[in-house]
Amino acid sequence: MPKLLIATRNAGKLRELSQLLHGIPFQLTSLDQEGIDVVVDEVGATLEENARLKATLCASASNLLTLADDSALEVDTLGGEPGVRSARYAGENASDAERVRYLLSKLKDIPWERRTARFRCVIAIAYPSGEVKLCEGQCHGLVCLEPRGKQGFGYDPIFYFPELNRTMAELTPEEKNKLSHRGRAAEKARQLLSHLRPSSM
Repeated sequence: MPKLLIATRNAGKLRELSQLLHGIPFQLTSLDQEGIDVVVDEVGATLEENARLKATLCASASNLLTLADDSALEVDTLGGEPGVRSARYAGENASDAERVRYLLSKLKDIPWERRTARFRCVIAIAYPSGEVKLCEGQCHGLVCLEPRGKQGFGYDPIFYFPELNRTMAELTPEEKNKLSHRGRAAEKARQLLSHLRPSSM
């Protein structure tokens, strides 16, 4: 079975992608498993640029078909912030909790009805030859007044689904995989990967 390199060192993201891609005709492997120590500076202005950059650099370094993603929380009243800077919004080495607190501080005077937001995920699948295919997923909701829930990672505890009366961090992993931006992008990637064969790479 050919290998598919998942180009992330984020443990939560790696776990989610492994679950979402279960059953495809590839053996999933990671940067650490392959001994790939490429450091990718996410200097792109868009999620598409960053996902493509990570995937192509790691595919070139590993000579493996490679999947990388970039995700963002976009808050309407903040003009789309934190956006492409979601992981670095509160500083390069900030924790998830620090990023959440920083975002909530920016929204402290914003009324509930104006706290609309979306999560976006772009997945890039890169061949060692340099060819890239992109898949995107989105989900829509509101930013909570305070964190709720223990599941997930990142901004999940403050991303609220009004129709469910729960945050992303209050969903089971199975529910999250169906509703999340990453789940929706990964389903498109799964369909694409299910039709790839070693001879086409």
